[in-house]
Amino acid sequence: MSASVPFRLLRTSVFAVVCLALGVGAHLFGGGTVSANAMAGGLVAAFAVAYPLSGRERAFGAILPLLGGLQVVMHVAFSLAHVTSPVEVAGHGHSGLVPGLGMLVAHAWATGLTALWLARGEALFWAVLRRLAVRLLALFRPVASWTPFLPACTAEPPALRSAVLRHVVSRRGPPVFVDFG
Repeated sequence: MSASVPFRLLRTSVFAVVCLALGVGAHLFGGGTVSANAMAGGLVAAFAVAYPLSGRERAFGAILPLLGGLQVVMHVAFSLAHVTSPVEVAGHGHSGLVPGLGMLVAHAWATGLTALWLARGEALFWAVLRRLAVRLLALFRPVASWTPFLPACTAEPPALRSAVLRHVVSRRGPPVFVDFG
């Protein structure tokens, strides 16, 4: 199913905002700062990369590398845009552009969970659209013919067949008292 322009813009905007929020949040959590210009550039970059790919449903396998690549680009852009002093570098999770192992693990974990969340939201979005399309088509489909709720009456009822009960226990009933006396 292909998406029209408003749906593509909506899906791309959600992806770009989530991607930016993850990048900014991770960078701030690591001790860095992010300027407004760097955030705007990150949002534009995420939007520009995601829009051509938003024409159809994407699964986790497509969302994860896209999100991971954009996180690397944002990390580098945020690091280059931030002028640091040696005191600030000591408090940040990395020095320059090379992140430490803890930051790589945190980024990978957060990116994986966010990609899974986006993939589940993507599947839900397309499932709702499909169900909505089926319901709307059913509403506008012309009814072929009118069918009554009750079947037409016949003159006499059909003859009942006799059925032999195969598993009938003939000893059913109250217990038989045996008199020994």
